[in-house]
Amino acid sequence: MSGLKLLAQDEEDLKIISAHLQDAVMRVGDVAYLPRRRRFAVVMSRFCWEHNGEHPPGSRVESGLHFDGVLKAQSRDVRQDDPDALAGLLAIHYIPSPSGGGTIDLVLCGGGLIRLTVECIDACLTDLSEPRPAVARPAHNLEA
Repeated sequence: MSGLKLLAQDEEDLKIISAHLQDAVMRVGDVAYLPRRRRFAVVMSRFCWEHNGEHPPGSRVESGLHFDGVLKAQSRDVRQDDPDALAGLLAIHYIPSPSGGGTIDLVLCGGGLIRLTVECIDACLTDLSEPRPAVARPAHNLEA
């Protein structure tokens, strides 16, 4: 199987991962924070915005994303009572801290947010499956 494998160690790298994960969909049950390992991990179904021959246009692929060096994970407006609840990812942002490290925000549709307090940016995005046709292409209202 071929596919993406992207590493992020700075803010510019993280912006590239964010662009590839725009409109990814995740089940809340596929999100995990492992405090002893200082790792946050999630499996998502990402829309393949790239058209490089790896994936057919208009396809989705299962992808794993993990962050290491995570000191704390918090969420807002994420349905944690239902592991099958879906959340759509809009973007990933990094906010540096004056004392070192910073926070990484996973911005979700509908105002949801997952905030990670991190020692540094240490992330990896890996495609886990072969592409499959997407049911629908994400649409955005650019007039807002």
